[in-house]
Amino acid sequence: MYPIRIIFTAFFMVFLTACSDDGPEVSGDNDSPEYAATVFFYAIYEEKDLKKTMSLATPKMARIIKSYGSTRQFARNLINMQFDTVNIEIDRTSKSIRKRYGDKATITLIFSGTLNGNNVDDMRSVKLIQKKGKWFIEKIVDDPYAR
Repeated sequence: MYPIRIIFTAFFMVFLTACSDDGPEVSGDNDSPEYAATVFFYAIYEEKDLKKTMSLATPKMARIIKSYGSTRQFARNLINMQFDTVNIEIDRTSKSIRKRYGDKATITLIFSGTLNGNNVDDMRSVKLIQKKGKWFIEKIVDDPYAR
């Protein structure tokens, strides 16, 4: 009876582990520019989904993204940031009413993650534009402190 209990317990634990969903989720107000910016970078770094990334950008930006062929190449060459794992947060310290004008907004995001076992922290600002009630990434602002 004892070996059957062990086998049953091991099977049950493997089954529960396989069904768990430990992946990070993006939460927030779906109609906000902050949410759109976070989902855009989540699609690049976590989901690695080129089509989803392009759907969150303006047509001009989508053509640029598509030209790189993959989210990894886009992140490496245009954004100049690479991560093995990443945590994406909105910079709330500079939140100002002047950062959002009607159908345009500028959002700053903080990226904390790892690359090849080393900790990497970075910031990026994105400009968004609202069309028909939905926010789209218009431009990724160059890092003013980059070399």
